[in-house]
Amino acid sequence: MKDLAMSTIQDRVIAIIAEQAVLEPADVTLDSTPEDLGIDSLGLVESIFAIEEAFDISVPFNANNPSESDFDISTVRSIIAGIERLVAAQS
Repeated sequence: MKDLAMSTIQDRVIAIIAEQAVLEPADVTLDSTPEDLGIDSLGLVESIFAIEEAFDISVPFNANNPSESDFDISTVRSIIAGIERLVAAQS
């Protein structure tokens, strides 16, 4: 069951990111960076807000200075890993 929950998180995060990038989820790989997907800083902030809403979590992301955030947004994989940790910590 735990694996199902984690893959669901991955699928939902990819769907949210794909929606922001106006792409199909299949076009979003785990190694994609926001830049690869054409997501600018505003799109990234909107993605984070959508993820927070979808999972009812608070992402430690500083929109004004993303490089100083305690949240790795370098790739889709790192974003998913961070969301999984936040969701696990919440339950």
